[in-house]
Amino acid sequence: MAPQRFREQFTQIQRSMPDVPLAVGPDDAGEFLYEKGVVLARDGEEARVVEDTVRRHFTTFAGLTPEQVRRAGPETNRSGITRIRVADPGQGDGSGDPAVAGALRALAAAEGRTGRRLVSRNHVVSIAVNACPGDEPVPASRAAGPNPAAAEGVHDPGSAVAVLVIDTGLMRDHRSYPPLAHTRGDAQVAECDGDGILQQYCGHGTFIAGLVAAVAPNTDITVRGTLNDAGAVLESEFGEKLFEAVDRDGWPDVISLSAGTSNGRTDGLLGVDAFMRELRDRPTLLVAAAGNNGSATPFWPAAYADLPGYENAVLSVGALRADGESGACFSNHGGWVKAYAPGERLTGALTGFETPVPYVYQHSTYDACRYGFTYPCTCHHPRHTGVLSEDGVSAKPDQVMFEGLAQWSGTSFATPVAVGMVAAHMTARAETDPREARRQLLQANTEFAEVRGAHVPALLPPTWRPVRVSPPSARA
Repeated sequence: MAPQRFREQFTQIQRSMPDVPLAVGPDDAGEFLYEKGVVLARDGEEARVVEDTVRRHFTTFAGLTPEQVRRAGPETNRSGITRIRVADPGQGDGSGDPAVAGALRALAAAEGRTGRRLVSRNHVVSIAVNACPGDEPVPASRAAGPNPAAAEGVHDPGSAVAVLVIDTGLMRDHRSYPPLAHTRGDAQVAECDGDGILQQYCGHGTFIAGLVAAVAPNTDITVRGTLNDAGAVLESEFGEKLFEAVDRDGWPDVISLSAGTSNGRTDGLLGVDAFMRELRDRPTLLVAAAGNNGSATPFWPAAYADLPGYENAVLSVGALRADGESGACFSNHGGWVKAYAPGERLTGALTGFETPVPYVYQHSTYDACRYGFTYPCTCHHPRHTGVLSEDGVSAKPDQVMFEGLAQWSGTSFATPVAVGMVAAHMTARAETDPREARRQLLQANTEFAEVRGAHVPALLPPTWRPVRVSPPSARA
């Protein structure tokens, strides 16, 4: 990710988490965000080993204060991890964190001996992973209709596939959009600000649920507001919130997750390790977004699909561009991404049809695709978008009105399309095992696309309409 884009993401998420000082990692490189002054360890004996080892290490290094090292949260919890404070989080700025880097180095030898990770940064898990101007919603007319359109089929409570969406909650009038008539869950927190303007990422969970329902009408969809904090949550809280969701609703057939983080490693996230191990032993399929960094670096939890023991439990999904011919330029890619689905310029319900809401865009300073692609992708479609533009932009903001439908792009939306295809396959084949449905779907799939030179499965819903990609000379 380019440093400029990451500075934008840092500013956005720091505003949504004003009480949690954040840093950019690793060591000021623009790859992920994490909580300053804190590390994670498995609770119990391992946490004590980490605490003691870091304290001894800090004693021998000038500038690192051993007195700061102490527990910063409950010693035990459902997620199996605990936060350990290693420095004052309020000191310094967001460009790296020497104390956290020192704590990780202190455990390097012990990790080498044990062959497993003992300590981790506390990463930010987020749906806002690339700060591209095109990842904002654009109003769409009701006359144009959704894309993918609603598939034929009925909702049968006795046979409906249970889908749990981990996202930002539901808009209060979501049921006025017919495909969401049977959807339930948490209400979106603070839909609008004091001026009645739609808050950033509000409607994201509603949009996700609408895509699932369009592709697979025979679904019981529950949306939880796990990511209500502008689409972000700390890794230390994420595992606990995932357990809360399945404890409340039961383990569903399919979990749809359009969030994650890279961490510079190939062995997953410590904060969700306990949840992922339990998921492995449950009859549930996790479908997770591959992320929007345009990178081959593993993005978690999606990249668990490439770890031994999780091959059948996780389906990682990248995004195809609007014409379906190749991967969308923003989509992460690589062997750990197991399938691709349409994810650029999809049209669905941002709100219900009862309460129109305005949204403010800042003019974007980016006139070309920041990933180096020449086709007019979401980086410059439409050109005026980009609330995350650089400081000092003097252009007057645009205000637009949403009256139900919106057009949006990202691996966030390729994910529920894939969820819907798995669920529709279960209904059509009377298949009750979502992992077997995943296997059958990919095995029977005849659609493929070329992504960065690789031949990959393309999951294309029958009701999805490809959108023509104009040549560069035709850019708006």
